[in-house]
Amino acid sequence: MPQALFLKPFISAPLDNWSKLKECTNSIGGNVKMRGRLEVVCMGMLAPRKFLQKRKKVEVFKDAADEADQKNWRRLMNEIEEKGSAVTVLKSSKLKNKTIPKDVVLGTLVRFKQLRKWNLVGEILEWLQTQDWWDFSEMDFLMLITAYGKQGKFNRAEKVLSLLNEKGYAPSVISHTALMEAYGKGGRYNNAEAIFRRMQSSGPEPSAVTYQIILKIFVEGCKFKEAEEIFETLLDEEKSPLKPDQKMFHMMIYMFKKAGSYEKARKMFAVMTERGIRQSTVTYNSLMSFENNYKEVSKMYNQMQRAGLRPDVVSYALLISAYGKARREEEALAVFEEMLDAGVRPTRKAYNILLDAFAVSGMVDQARTVFKSMRRDRYEPDIYSYTTMLSAYVNAPDMEGAEKFFTRLKVDGFKPNVVTYGTLIKGYAKTNDIEKMMEKYEEMQACGVKPNQTILTTIMDAYGKNRDFGSAVVWYKEMESCRLPPDQKAKNILLSLAKTAEEQQLANQVVGYLDNSSIENLLSISVNDNDEDEDNDEDDEDGEDDDESYDEEVDGPSPVASSFDDKQEQEPELVYLNGDAEKNLEDLLTVAEL
Repeated sequence: MPQALFLKPFISAPLDNWSKLKECTNSIGGNVKMRGRLEVVCMGMLAPRKFLQKRKKVEVFKDAADEADQKNWRRLMNEIEEKGSAVTVLKSSKLKNKTIPKDVVLGTLVRFKQLRKWNLVGEILEWLQTQDWWDFSEMDFLMLITAYGKQGKFNRAEKVLSLLNEKGYAPSVISHTALMEAYGKGGRYNNAEAIFRRMQSSGPEPSAVTYQIILKIFVEGCKFKEAEEIFETLLDEEKSPLKPDQKMFHMMIYMFKKAGSYEKARKMFAVMTERGIRQSTVTYNSLMSFENNYKEVSKMYNQMQRAGLRPDVVSYALLISAYGKARREEEALAVFEEMLDAGVRPTRKAYNILLDAFAVSGMVDQARTVFKSMRRDRYEPDIYSYTTMLSAYVNAPDMEGAEKFFTRLKVDGFKPNVVTYGTLIKGYAKTNDIEKMMEKYEEMQACGVKPNQTILTTIMDAYGKNRDFGSAVVWYKEMESCRLPPDQKAKNILLSLAKTAEEQQLANQVVGYLDNSSIENLLSISVNDNDEDEDNDEDDEDGEDDDESYDEEVDGPSPVASSFDDKQEQEPELVYLNGDAEKNLEDLLTVAEL
């Protein structure tokens, strides 16, 4: 019988809601990781939960006719999804059945609006404009201009607004807000502001949604001063046309975080309490995302629970990420298990965060268990999952295992990106295998993947540590030839590699520091950046990952355990936290960079 293990809470940063500790059965033989702190990682972890098991959905229909109608409508929706075009399917259906019931068209529009598939909403409404059997009303015009607004098609939105005016419809706050949003989505922030100012001065009077959207536009356009001025006006009870709501406060908290003004963000949190604005899980998630120290994240997490709020998948993901970055894998696993026990369904990115927690410490067996659990819970690993798993082998270090997994990655149909190749290059650089390092670099170039600055810095550092300072200088200059201006870290590394007086003089000339005292000062900036802090730098850059919009849900971020960010392919990832049922402002609450 497998040995029973216990998953213990930790004294350093306890959680208030630890469930009753249970024995971890089904542990795998001797796959138990003993740490220097005498803590245990249970390899019987991530046991299947009932809520993760697939259940057969039971449907109830009024009668046979209702059942036929429902099934026909679903078939129509599935066909539209598959073809990616609504009008083609609707035309085909009209030809077969001679007509399309209006309630079917209306239901289709409403459903795509709920799914926020605004391109299909716009396509259907454009087609209905040309149909004699459809009475295109003011509400249809407003939905069409809203669809254009959500897609950033401001030229089309302007035409619809002009058409509304020609038909004699009164100016509407919905149409003006939609046009304002269209300009914002299209990056025309000044035009969006002009519409808002005109609404303030001559109407129609802006609504709460209008204020939510203009604040979002200003934050996205880095017009922080303008956003703060508008919000201050809303806080002034004598001047304010309406009271700021929870979403506005959330946007301001996110803005202050984006601007680096953490104290102002915390002050905004206090103002919410003073004004009696209900604080939600999203509010606490926003504040948790500010903190880098796992103790502070845990403290905020506990405060959220004391407030009677239930953590969501993002709350758990933020806490798991904080523990992972602190190399506290046991705590990260314990929080993940706590999430499962609480009945919160993990996302692929939540799994990726836990995977990263083990990968950064080279805990291959544990990382492999998490990797397998993803498929068991019907989450197919993505390229970030594979690259993170690859980094576990690299950090072990087990380059033979890394090569085998790299082959598997390609066999499974994934195309290695700059992060994937960078992980292998870093691994060979650490093991001082210059030949294999360059072999991977050449393979990367042959596949058409362009190197980033971090890869070139790694190669430069590897040559320098092998007492080939001349080659290190060549690779430093390669950054400039690749239009990747060397950053301060690259300069510090080159200066640290210069040992003799001649090499120091050459390094001084190459990096552009002509004053010897400057070199001495830079050399004192902890040469350990290359060795002891290398992993920490990777953690800092983990947050700059893919902009997958977090599956447009409350997913956790998808970290890759590597510092090799392709800034062209992978934009800083923002976690979208649309925590409540209100859908007036999509993607409002972008709060966490992980």
